[in-house]
Amino acid sequence: MSPWFPRAVAKPCNEGMIRSQTQHQSKSSPAPYESSRVGVSRRMGGAPLNSLFTPPKTKRQFGPRVVWAGLVLAILITASPAWGQFRLSLAQAPGGVAITGTGPYTSGFGNVNGLGVGTPGAGITVLTTGVAGGVLYTTPYNLVISGLTGIRTATVDAYVSANFVHPLILILRSCAYGASCGSAANYTTISLVAGSRTPIISTGVGNGTYTAYLGLFVSATNGASAFAGTDSATVIFRATRSSGGTTTATLNLTNPIQNVQTAVQLLLATAPSGLTVSPGTDYAMNFGNVNGLGLGTPSAGLTVVSATGGVIYSTPYLIQPSFSSFVQTTASVKVYVRTDFVHPGALELRDAAAAGGPYTAISKLSGSPTPITSSASSGSTLTRYLGLFVSATSGAGAFPGSAGGSASDNATLTYTMTVP
Repeated sequence: MSPWFPRAVAKPCNEGMIRSQTQHQSKSSPAPYESSRVGVSRRMGGAPLNSLFTPPKTKRQFGPRVVWAGLVLAILITASPAWGQFRLSLAQAPGGVAITGTGPYTSGFGNVNGLGVGTPGAGITVLTTGVAGGVLYTTPYNLVISGLTGIRTATVDAYVSANFVHPLILILRSCAYGASCGSAANYTTISLVAGSRTPIISTGVGNGTYTAYLGLFVSATNGASAFAGTDSATVIFRATRSSGGTTTATLNLTNPIQNVQTAVQLLLATAPSGLTVSPGTDYAMNFGNVNGLGLGTPSAGLTVVSATGGVIYSTPYLIQPSFSSFVQTTASVKVYVRTDFVHPGALELRDAAAAGGPYTAISKLSGSPTPITSSASSGSTLTRYLGLFVSATSGAGAFPGSAGGSASDNATLTYTMTVP
């Protein structure tokens, strides 16, 4: 703007002033030309021509234009930051938990437990494979970067500014943008130190929306350090611009708040060299063809054991108790016959701790089940032997009741685990 004023505005004014001085001096003898540092000027009345450029009249005439130009410039400078405001925002990702607010933001994992049993909250997936000592609750979320100009890019990192009160039970983990977040191996613990943050987007990116995953490890700890109850934490995300400058977004994990619950789980499984235990709404086991003398070849996984009044077809199987967030570290396991055979005189279920026995009849009373163990630890595997006693009795009440005949029958067992 400065070169414009002397040429376009000041010069016409000074030329007018030169003409008026020339007319006034025409009555006297003309002054000679002389050189000065602003150019060639004519002396008029002993004053060089360049001195005529500074009268107050010039300032009064052109002052309003100078003020107007300065006002426009001030408006432009004030408005320019709003055009390119660098910002990092958080938003709910498709299939992820709800994220509310405009900063600070609010979200949470809700009800959780160290076994991952039950139905997790909407937008949450539980990973168990590759997770030691607990489970990993995961959810996607969006990082929204805006306000970058030109070729500028940004990276994003995070740290836990306010950690859980129970940091051994609840640990926040991150799966970075671009990683395969369906695998627990790609989650790293989020730093607790502002000076050493965990990378979320490590390669510079432009304006846009980027999906990463937040993970919550929940320990299956029992004993003195166990915890059940509510807890919360805060994560601060930071975007750093390639040309300098940062912006942050704060996420409070308070709604729904993390609620660590106690959990129990009892699984049955196939033992090596045993009958197949088929999972389902109820577990299933099929003894196949049996007889009171133990003749013929039993089904794979069965062993015939002699018994008074008949034989026992025996198979090993596995009992797998798990529990979390209890002060106690052991549990009891019991079993009873919930639905008996239609022919209880010919068929009876028995239990043993070893293949050779002794085998004892399993209780048929829910109030007085047969004890299996009173010292099961969480995550342990117990091997037990389930025996099917088949009576060799003939005559009235025999089953199936005819020579060469055959018939089927079934029963149901119920196992219970109790953690004091």
